[in-house]
Amino acid sequence: MPKLTLAEKLEILADGAKYDVSCASSGSSRRNKGGIGNGAQCGICHSWTADGRCVSLLKILLTNACIYDCAYCVNRRSNDTRRVILTPAEVAELTIGFYRRNAIEGLFLSTGVVKDPDHTMELLIEATRILREEHRFNGYIHVKVVPGADLLLVERLGRLADRVSVNMELPSRESLKLLAPDKSREAIVAPMKRVGELIVQTKEERKVSRKIPPFAPAGQSTQLIIGASGESDLQIVSLAAGLYGRLAMKRVYYSAFIPVNIDSRLPSVIGTPPLVREHRLYQADWLMRYYGFAAGELLDEERPNLDLTLDPKAGWALRNLHIFPLEVNRAPLELLLRVPGIGVRSAQRIAGARRGGHLSLDDLARLGVVMKRARYFVTARGRFAADLAPDAAGLRARLTERTTPRPRWNQPSLFDAAAAIDIQSTITGEL
Repeated sequence: MPKLTLAEKLEILADGAKYDVSCASSGSSRRNKGGIGNGAQCGICHSWTADGRCVSLLKILLTNACIYDCAYCVNRRSNDTRRVILTPAEVAELTIGFYRRNAIEGLFLSTGVVKDPDHTMELLIEATRILREEHRFNGYIHVKVVPGADLLLVERLGRLADRVSVNMELPSRESLKLLAPDKSREAIVAPMKRVGELIVQTKEERKVSRKIPPFAPAGQSTQLIIGASGESDLQIVSLAAGLYGRLAMKRVYYSAFIPVNIDSRLPSVIGTPPLVREHRLYQADWLMRYYGFAAGELLDEERPNLDLTLDPKAGWALRNLHIFPLEVNRAPLELLLRVPGIGVRSAQRIAGARRGGHLSLDDLARLGVVMKRARYFVTARGRFAADLAPDAAGLRARLTERTTPRPRWNQPSLFDAAAAIDIQSTITGEL
């Protein structure tokens, strides 16, 4: 078989990385120290900075070879596919080449497991080290941690990368045993715990001395596959809440199951992946992270799955109509956050604006409140915005959303014929 060029390797490894969604660049504060790149403003895959800029990265695998045979994975051992691997120097060369041509602003590096977890981690560390120390690349780098690797290697990687992540992938021990029998829950959780400990420890040490090198300043993340196994939304949301609370997790990502293999252990998916369910889980996740909701308030044993036709916040409000309507001039911030149509910023604006005088219904719209939804749940100066307070059934009909999700943004191919950059010249450095 003829030897592959670097461009051909890149095409295979970029395609193999597209199913991993656990990437974002928010939270990094790495600054340019005389090299190239700036982690404070760069992105990973497609992300948006605080000022609304869309940023991108090179998202690739180090290798698509893998010693594991996970039922759901396109790169599993038993699949008949061309296996390729990049050297650490080639990873650095590609990253710098695309960065210099302004095609990317960072790197997302994942991998299959070749030989064993420790060997694979050493390759990831070396690729990151070359970028940081030899190329003086200060841009954003997110690297996958290989479950089962020595925890000292995990610490070394965290000193070089802006974010690290260990994909949990399956929400329970039972589904992991069924679909990924080569892996263990303990091997996945152990590096998560160590990363969480080091993040907290390093933050405390840096309060005393800024000379202490940062450890994964953008935090750690993980990914859960939704629909490959039979767990309920309650199990998934409760797991996410535990990860946020106990392991200093920055983000949990949810990926609707896409069948890429034929395997009797996998569910039969007819039509499109469960994108609406994925969307509802992201909404529930947001409510827990920013709105003060607990997992048990959104779901319970009687209602173990999220309503696909109603967003979780509206669903909670309909189950707690005895709390409403809230008088916006007196309601505490934590209750304002629970009103459908009032987001974090608009709740904060209300809390600030009412210090200068009582607010009217007209003021709420100017403060960013979505009155089409909030009108049924608030009063201002004792005035109710809706003509009539409908019952729960009537409110549900008015708040129900369409169930067809917006189409996903596709990951752009570096090899699209219409791409604005010349891949081969980027790799070779030719104009």
